Amino acid sequence: MRKPLILITPRVESRPRSLQAPEQMSTESGVADVFVDAIFAVGGVPMLMGITKDKETIDGYLEMADGIAIPGGHDVNPELWGVKDYHHPEFLCPRRDRFELAIIRRAIEAGIPLFATCRGMQIMNVALGGTLDMDVPNRDPRPGTALWRHADILNDPAHPVEVREGSLLQRIVGEHSLIQVNSAHHCCVDRLGEGVKLVGEATDGVPEAIELDGPAFALGVQWHPEYTWSKVESDAALWRSFVAAAAERAAR
Repeated sequence: MRKPLILITPRVESRPRSLQAPEQMSTESGVADVFVDAIFAVGGVPMLMGITKDKETIDGYLEMADGIAIPGGHDVNPELWGVKDYHHPEFLCPRRDRFELAIIRRAIEAGIPLFATCRGMQIMNVALGGTLDMDVPNRDPRPGTALWRHADILNDPAHPVEVREGSLLQRIVGEHSLIQVNSAHHCCVDRLGEGVKLVGEATDGVPEAIELDGPAFALGVQWHPEYTWSKVESDAALWRSFVAAAAERAAR
């Protein structure tokens, strides 16, 4: 049986002019090595997609994919849910938004296993009609608690996450009701999209995991399990379960 093919949507980076590069360089699309390594480690074959508007190309991607992974990166444009006064356009990437919205909606419709991390979880919620909170540092925590540090902790656990009983997430992490995760974000899910279930929350109340009902694997987490899969068992389990779902599709 062939290994499952996991298609990855790209991060998009631009480099400012410098002494080393005095002319404006083209933007670059890529993926973090740790993301690729996590997929390799559990038996998947990762492949980076190129951003395109071409419907036939998107159709071709979806036909070949056994699973689709949506990584972190730029903020999702708040204009997608009607907010016009966002003050940080430098954090946005509208062409990535358009591409990922199309990929996510079509993947869900086709029942292709979908695993989304950080920004990926956020745009998964937006693709289904949900909204985001763009300012986690100023979010009100649960009564009697303080906000955890949610930014810039990638290589070690930063805070606990409560896992909803009976969820796909709980089955994946060995029926545990509390897991430890890293954290690197300033936005999070706010109003849930259609069919989206909140299945994980930090103990300060910040949404940390969502999933969809249905036979296909469709899970989003706010943290970055690509950085900690080699030392945090619950994160390794996320990658194993996602690629196992893709392998089941590949075997049909």
